[in-house]
Amino acid sequence: MQHDLADVRRELETQNIDILRLIWPDVLGLTRSKDITVSQLERAAGHGPAFCQATWTTTTRGEVLDGHGSLQDGLSDMVSRLDASTIKPLPWEPGVAYAIADIDEPDGTPNEISPRAVLRRVIEEYKALGLLPVVGPELEFYFAHRPNGQWERVINKTGRVYQTGSLVDPDGSFLHLLRMIDRLNIGAFAGNHEFCPSQYEINLWHGDALDAADRTFLFKTAVKDVSSRRGIMSTFIGKPFADEGGSGFHLHLSVTDVNDTNMMRDPDGELSLIARRMMAGILEHAPALVAFCNPTINAYKRLGPDTMAPYRSNWGYDNRTTFIRIPPEHGAGSRIEVRIGDGAANPYVMIAAILAAALDGLSRQLQCPPHSEGWSYDTDEARPVLPMSLTDALNAMRADTFLVGILGEPFVQAFETLKRDEVRRYEEAVEDPSTRDVTQWELDEYLEDF
Repeated sequence: MQHDLADVRRELETQNIDILRLIWPDVLGLTRSKDITVSQLERAAGHGPAFCQATWTTTTRGEVLDGHGSLQDGLSDMVSRLDASTIKPLPWEPGVAYAIADIDEPDGTPNEISPRAVLRRVIEEYKALGLLPVVGPELEFYFAHRPNGQWERVINKTGRVYQTGSLVDPDGSFLHLLRMIDRLNIGAFAGNHEFCPSQYEINLWHGDALDAADRTFLFKTAVKDVSSRRGIMSTFIGKPFADEGGSGFHLHLSVTDVNDTNMMRDPDGELSLIARRMMAGILEHAPALVAFCNPTINAYKRLGPDTMAPYRSNWGYDNRTTFIRIPPEHGAGSRIEVRIGDGAANPYVMIAAILAAALDGLSRQLQCPPHSEGWSYDTDEARPVLPMSLTDALNAMRADTFLVGILGEPFVQAFETLKRDEVRRYEEAVEDPSTRDVTQWELDEYLEDF
């Protein structure tokens, strides 16, 4: 280990990197980090650095809740482990590089609450079947600034979907961001203004599931860092503005065999049995998946009928009103698109949960229901409506013994502890917790952090 770290140090020094920013995702998906001086890398990262386990159950307001390694355990340690394959020099901060860390127990065993470890466990289940999951993330986000002390959109002209240039990027902040993300080397290949004013999207290439989750985590971390340096806040939360649409986190999913052959369509071009069983598993577990894919109070202000976000557990061919969409591509591009995700979702958790549900469909050989057509909010009343509140989604999650089992009770318990506390605080603070309006509590709780 020390020899390997010495090699890493020497390589970083040849690139004039003197600070390694060790980052890892907490349960909420927020970026936790520590800057390490490269000159001291062998000693600093040989066994650690250590962090407090209570970070897993620390809320956005700084309250520490009880849980594994937290108050009842005396606020014990967990140990980070540098993954040198994830090192990325920062083009906007010369001399600094990101590196993702795994989180272990002090005895070296993987920490069961670590979202990265949770995803790894699910991927291993696919490998046992001779399959490799491939994921393509697709995220939207808003730019906001506060010229008068409150966050507001940087532009307000509607109707500028699929545009670029000064009409939708008046001071060049988005173009600058796109260039920086490209130079970060995480597979960004295009970007544009989205449907709502001041809403943007940067596209990332697909890849194996862990790599895609890592790159999504790096992407979200970098977007917030780069834009902040220009006085702009980027927010991925689902519904930051009550008068405009929400931001989604769509997940494109396929599987290959060990020879890298896409397994989602038959030779005649029809959906394969593997694809149909995966979809059946995802739809079977849709109510519980909603909790992991929409993990905030605010997320449910984005969902509902006629919102261009899913409302029922259904699927359709090239249909953007369904839970699962089948894009028209064939061959190596064959895939399914799960459209339920909210931009605030933890990418490791969301990918792990969706893959786990699909795995259950494969293992149990579940049958896929008939596909939906047209504007499915009106035409598909036979399919179940999804949970429309965080409380209902959490109840469905807790009742789903398969997902709890494969993701692990320690992780699910930490996630549920944080989210039940969120619900309690929201209901105590807001006069009408059932309101569809975006409340100030939500903006204070989520806007800047997510």
